[in-house]
Amino acid sequence: MKNVLLYNWHFMRILRVVIALYLFYNAYVTHEWFFIAFGIFFFLQAVFNLGCGARGCNISYKSAKNEQ
Repeated sequence: MKNVLLYNWHFMRILRVVIALYLFYNAYVTHEWFFIAFGIFFFLQAVFNLGCGARGCNISYKSAKNEQ
């Protein structure tokens, strides 16, 4: 779990954190509290490195064979 949180930070993870922080700020300023739900969504994706990359949500068969 420590490795997931501390390592492999790339542009998309940082962008998701920035989007989440913007949505939290926007919710606070405009008092439109439904923005918090979207902010939590992006923040959890960034922290736990969830979501699809540029190649989609497919499984890499090359790396799956190497793990067996």
